[in-house]
Amino acid sequence: MRVAAILLAAGTGSRYAATTGCATPKQYVLLAGQPVIRHAAQALLPHVTCIQPVGDPASLEQALTGLDLLPPVAGGETRQASVRAGLEALDLLPEGEKPDLVLVHDGARPYVTAELVRNVLDALGEHPGAIPAVPVADTLKKGAHGVIEGTVPRDHLYRAQTPQGFRFGLFMDLHRAAASVSATDDARLLEDAGLSVALVAGDEDNIKLTYEGDLVRLERLIGPTLLPRVGLGYDVHAFEEGRPLILCGINVPHTLGLAGHSDADVGIHALCDAIYGALAEGDIGRHFPPSQNEWKDADSARFLVHAGQRIRERGGMLINADLTLICERPKIGPHAQAMRQRLADLLEVGIERISVKATTSERLGFTGREEGIACTATVSVLVP
Repeated sequence: MRVAAILLAAGTGSRYAATTGCATPKQYVLLAGQPVIRHAAQALLPHVTCIQPVGDPASLEQALTGLDLLPPVAGGETRQASVRAGLEALDLLPEGEKPDLVLVHDGARPYVTAELVRNVLDALGEHPGAIPAVPVADTLKKGAHGVIEGTVPRDHLYRAQTPQGFRFGLFMDLHRAAASVSATDDARLLEDAGLSVALVAGDEDNIKLTYEGDLVRLERLIGPTLLPRVGLGYDVHAFEEGRPLILCGINVPHTLGLAGHSDADVGIHALCDAIYGALAEGDIGRHFPPSQNEWKDADSARFLVHAGQRIRERGGMLINADLTLICERPKIGPHAQAMRQRLADLLEVGIERISVKATTSERLGFTGREEGIACTATVSVLVP
């Protein structure tokens, strides 16, 4: 039988963004050096005839490049609308290529075992729908305004997971007939139609990425054994008239800028050196030689994007970065939060992993004489 999978990636991941400060939708967050959704697709590929990604086509093409998948289609405003978009795309396949069965899977669930997929597909031999589920083990409390209102019996309660499986033709018909219904769970349409949906054994490790702690757990499940490394960076630039002052990717109002071949962003330069040092890949000059005109007045953000890519290409992850800018003026405090956010965005990590602070040299040395600015940076990374 032909089995298709709809891989959902249209959500914005608002809870993940709210708790981590990461602007990247959770399905595209890097896990062991690859987007979360890419792990999900790779887990499904051995068990299905084709995969139909649903979401932002440009983001999906970038995240899933090189995998043998159907062209992505745009998602809808709700999960149900996105599933419908995937079903309609599959229904456009030539008659001999349309699926008999369809799996619907969350792009933010990257850890899917072969046993889990087999459990769902096997159950479709006897039922029109099947979902993996885990029995609720914790005591459930109903509450309001911070106090308990009662205890909810947990008998016969389950936590639904994906991939959920259905007979394609029936599922397509139910979706078309329920266009005005809002269902957050794919099995709900069969339930409302009075059809049986099998519960099969789920997997506690089939985690849907929702909070930052989920990513840490998934790293342990999916990622290779990672070893900690620490890198130290230091840079200094002299003041120069007639140039903007760029620090940690932010244009800081000041009477003087910094002299250098590029934009002379002393913060990013120190941070890049720390990352390259942790990876034992030399310094920023090795990757972007100041002797090359290509880097004349270049935006140093390009350098930091490259350094972050090198961590991911090595299958690693940035744990944290700590920068100290050393100068008498300008005052860094009013700009520190914007600097943290800019560095986090360039490195594709949450802002909580980036620290930017400042100190003076008590009027001693070249920074004390306000001849320039220095910066130290320390990073911690995990790499195989």
